[in-house]
Amino acid sequence: MKKLYGVIGDPIGHSMSPAMHNDAFETLEIDAHYHPFHIKGEELATAIPGMKAIGISGFNVTVPHKTAIMPLLDEVDPLAKAIGAVNTVVRSQNRYIGYNTDGEGFIRGLNEEYGSSVLDKQILIIGAGGAARAIYYTLGQQGAVRVDLANRTAEKAEQLKSRCPYPVETALLPLADAEEKLGDYDIIIQTTSIGMSPKVDESPVHLANIRPDAFLSDIIYNPAETAIMKEAKLRGARVQNGLRMFAFQGALAFEKWTGVLPDPDRMEKIVLDKLGGKTC
Repeated sequence: MKKLYGVIGDPIGHSMSPAMHNDAFETLEIDAHYHPFHIKGEELATAIPGMKAIGISGFNVTVPHKTAIMPLLDEVDPLAKAIGAVNTVVRSQNRYIGYNTDGEGFIRGLNEEYGSSVLDKQILIIGAGGAARAIYYTLGQQGAVRVDLANRTAEKAEQLKSRCPYPVETALLPLADAEEKLGDYDIIIQTTSIGMSPKVDESPVHLANIRPDAFLSDIIYNPAETAIMKEAKLRGARVQNGLRMFAFQGALAFEKWTGVLPDPDRMEKIVLDKLGGKTC
């Protein structure tokens, strides 16, 4: 019998996940289908038991439900609980268990592009929102040595650090101080929305002090090359956008459902095709 998976969110019509996952089911010859479910906030509490009742085997969670869904699940993985957000739900013995694959997806893609594990590197995260939390806490869980935080609002960065349940050495920096000390870092991770349309010419920090052997990763993938990435390249640094993170977080969710890790390269190509062949 064909298994049913899906993604819930509001809105949901823009989601690229159905194309990505249905291609993986077909390629791997798994008898399953992935469907987008448009669920509004006021419907969430009744929708989750309904999804279990009709036998949905697992699903992704996107905005605005990543936090609100947590008390509606039978169990939440400790990392997802610490992050405060669930993006993947797995059905196990008629129980819905919530996970967060965003941080691990980012780190898998970063390690791959960097060429080795980044856990022993000096890392700076710019931003203190949900994406920063997922990446910072997952780096801590995996044993990162040093991860500093730079954010426009000091209170948000302090909250992010104080609530991290994993041991990781961290300094909190105003953005101006971070700009001055960029030469201290092997890896710079940009997690804010600065650089997305319509403000594609904006950058959260200037990179005058970045090392030419540094690596800059921006979680934005549309546009494919943000202003901060362009500046980093001009100064000799290697760069990466967020497309690999998106592909890997999807691949890891698929693996949790099926026990099979699909090809992230193929998933990335599906996203590019959905975007018309390029991110712009």
